[in-house]
Amino acid sequence: MVLAASAFIVAAVLGSAWMTGQFTTPAVDRTDGYVSELAARDQPWTRLFRISQALSGLACLGGVALVPRVAREWPGWLALAAFGLLSFASGVFPLDCATLSDPTCGLRGTSFAHQAHTVAGVLGALAVLAAMALLGARWGSWVAWMLTWLSLAATVLTLAGLVGGHGVGLAHRALLTMIAVWLVYVALHLLVAEDPDDPYALDAPRIAPGRLGGVGSARVRTEDAARAAGQGRPASAERVDWRAGRGRSASAEGADRAAGQRRSHVVEQGAGPAVLITVGPGGAWFHWDAVAVRLARSRRVIRFDRPGLGLSPGSPAPPSLYGEVARLAALAPAHPEQVTLVAHGVACWHAEAFARLHPLRLAGLVLVDPVCAARRRPLPTARAAGRWLPALGETWGATAVARLTGPATHRLLTGLPDLSRIYSRGKVCAAMAGEWLARRDMAADLHRLRAEMRFPDVPVTVISVGDPGGCPERLAGELGAAHVRMAGSGGRIQLHEPGAVADAVLAASS
Repeated sequence: MVLAASAFIVAAVLGSAWMTGQFTTPAVDRTDGYVSELAARDQPWTRLFRISQALSGLACLGGVALVPRVAREWPGWLALAAFGLLSFASGVFPLDCATLSDPTCGLRGTSFAHQAHTVAGVLGALAVLAAMALLGARWGSWVAWMLTWLSLAATVLTLAGLVGGHGVGLAHRALLTMIAVWLVYVALHLLVAEDPDDPYALDAPRIAPGRLGGVGSARVRTEDAARAAGQGRPASAERVDWRAGRGRSASAEGADRAAGQRRSHVVEQGAGPAVLITVGPGGAWFHWDAVAVRLARSRRVIRFDRPGLGLSPGSPAPPSLYGEVARLAALAPAHPEQVTLVAHGVACWHAEAFARLHPLRLAGLVLVDPVCAARRRPLPTARAAGRWLPALGETWGATAVARLTGPATHRLLTGLPDLSRIYSRGKVCAAMAGEWLARRDMAADLHRLRAEMRFPDVPVTVISVGDPGGCPERLAGELGAAHVRMAGSGGRIQLHEPGAVADAVLAASS
């Protein structure tokens, strides 16, 4: 909020640089000349006013990008972003000469930049008026509406002055003044706005039919499914759920609090000995559908999304090794029942740490394409950046980037469609970046844990692809694990060889 408000104030200040031009550029008529004539190519201070205009537009764009998302406000912020982009274009493409102040301007024709500036100016005025009206309607503030009507009146007077041939400059200056005041008002509104009652209200997902539990009889568990769905108790077997499990909600919520978040998306299917799956970096529960449907014939399969990934809301705290161990401990069956833990990629660190800290609760361990925990010094800058990412993931800018690149990138990397548009949400991009930044801290914690806690005597299987002698083979030797090496070069074994992964899990949990 503070960064966005600061950006809008900077935009207002830079956009008001024309006020000094009233004294430095006397050739531009104050009564009948456009303000943009101060930045015309033939004027002495053209570079100053062009740069100020362009930077003002960029600051406005930056402010919109940093504004936290609020439901149904996107049309107003989109219009304001368009105004910022058009303001930037006005600075990049200046007028050739002072159109109204210089009678000889345009007699020999005008350049593309001159015409582009004129079009950008008109569209920019329409965009900012639309932003004022749309945001004013959402906020219900009389101040916003007053500034909107005053700006609209100044626009009408500008048009009237242009038709009548007198007073255009005064009306145009009044309009730009109202826009600057409105930008300052937007900044103040952001600073004093109350936080929503539910900070995760925007995380209500658009779930594709049949995708909640992924496949078959899968169900998403909760104690307040009806409230989450916003209506009566769902009749479907696939029930909307945001907490970690019927009968274990208190412990699961405790794990969420320990990891810095309130609730998790958990999917359970099948019956029998428990199998808990923790996905790899950037993964979601549905990436394991093919494996889960095979295991569910004889096992109770539990899948979940870590904070910010899949359908789980973002967490205000950066990821940590012990936080993820606490989450696994909450989702695993209570002692004396044991669980077979399946992990992929970096999540293998979480699984190994769980095995060392909770050996009596583990029946077996399956590590799919594990990543080596390199010995590198944690970076304070990465830790500090990780604290900012959850908030940045909830901004309009992160949402725009995710919607433009997320689904296509996901299909390119996995070959799967993103039916529920999981990867079009900014929080997922932020969560992925946060987990990458937390790797060094997690690796350091894992090395300390290895030195303090011995690995339990449980069956371990390491599954990998590629040539022998790499990290997976070394890890298998250190843990006394069976190493299954598959042909291929991809790291998403659960997608390409679900049967082999399911067989390894069944062997480890038998």
